[in-house]
Amino acid sequence: MSSTPESLVILLHGVGADGANLVPLGKALEGFLPDALFVSPDAPNLLDGGGAGRQWFSVVGVSDGNRARRIVEARADFDRVVAREIDKAGFGGRLDRVVFVGFSQGAIMSLDALVDGRWPVAAVVAASGRLGAPIGPKPASSTPVLILHGERDDVIAAAEAPRAARLLEGAGFAVETHVYPGLGHGVSPEGLQAAGAFLARALKRPSA
Repeated sequence: MSSTPESLVILLHGVGADGANLVPLGKALEGFLPDALFVSPDAPNLLDGGGAGRQWFSVVGVSDGNRARRIVEARADFDRVVAREIDKAGFGGRLDRVVFVGFSQGAIMSLDALVDGRWPVAAVVAASGRLGAPIGPKPASSTPVLILHGERDDVIAAAEAPRAARLLEGAGFAVETHVYPGLGHGVSPEGLQAAGAFLARALKRPSA
């Protein structure tokens, strides 16, 4: 990376993990974005039941009936974490140079930040997640979205990928979706390649 980064990649981890969990993913993407700064913050809340893991919202007793409410209630904490990283890196007022890469619960919160219109960033990669809350009246639909999912995901069903794509496209988003045969709840080498190429395109500066 150059001394002055041209873009900021915020990696957003899943429930029960922490920021360090996604550092290897960031390392794998660095070759596609050599001028980017990668940050991987911790979610603000300790995992229910103790332990060293973190969470964006509780999954204890979570259901289709209460998930959206929990996501909405987690927005303020998510926004504080993201805003802190953006300000610290010097990208305040430069959201066109910021991207979110979320995994699992981090992907859920990343997509929610778009459909609620709060964070019109340059791009979002959502891996092994879902669109968990309704699309708001003013979504950030100019932001392109890449959805990655494993066909054999036993944590969040693969059917959530095409469902999210369909809803996002209906709201005007440009969406690219990849569902990988044989893959569980994780990101494959093929998914990393797709994410790297997608982000490089999204952050490419126009020619003079």
